[in-house]
Amino acid sequence: MKNQKTRIYINKSISLNLIIYIKDKQHHFLKNVLRIKINDEISVFDGKTGEWKAKIISISRDNTAVRVFENIKKMEKSSDLWLVFSPIKQNRMSIAIQKATEIGVNKIIPCNTNYTNIKNINLKNLYQNAIEASEQSQRLDIPIIEREVDLKSLLQNWPNDRKLIYCDEKIKTGKLMIETIINIKNNAKKWAVIIGPEGGFSDKERELILNNNNTVPISLGNTILRSDTAITVALYCLKEITA
Repeated sequence: MKNQKTRIYINKSISLNLIIYIKDKQHHFLKNVLRIKINDEISVFDGKTGEWKAKIISISRDNTAVRVFENIKKMEKSSDLWLVFSPIKQNRMSIAIQKATEIGVNKIIPCNTNYTNIKNINLKNLYQNAIEASEQSQRLDIPIIEREVDLKSLLQNWPNDRKLIYCDEKIKTGKLMIETIINIKNNAKKWAVIIGPEGGFSDKERELILNNNNTVPISLGNTILRSDTAITVALYCLKEITA
């Protein structure tokens, strides 16, 4: 019997002795890529009850059936960190979602701006990216991915208890992000990062963002980063400093 390290997300509540029928892409992955066998073991998680061991009990054309037999990890509280970003090209957006998920973001909000070139994004694809990143990174839950919202509406409804780290290459604070966050990290418990499109924010949008009482403008350095790179750098720094 092989003991697989494979983790599969299950979109239903898991309990002891539950039989789960894994279908579609996950079934294809188990059957045709990993070539699992009867009695092999995998790990399954649902974002609610932690992580479980499950044994393969049948493999058919359409599904792989597993029986849950042991809870191996209790559910942990995820970090309260949001990402607000302007949609970018699909391949780079997929990378951004993967990295945000690996770092531990618990909510992702696509935000349309004046210079956003990508409209009507495929939320199903983004969610699948997040699932795969959670499976790979040993994360126990999947981040929430909201529907697209325009910047003005986002800021009008911004929660009063959440700091908004504003990353923009034209912001000149005199301090880099790390020093800025260290100086204010004791003033808040809830955080978010906002990253603009490749063309940056318009002057009017910058004014809207800076007029929000919770906005903290920061610099990511002297070079201009791609959106997906800026997302990864900003989230990682914020997570490590405020953890």
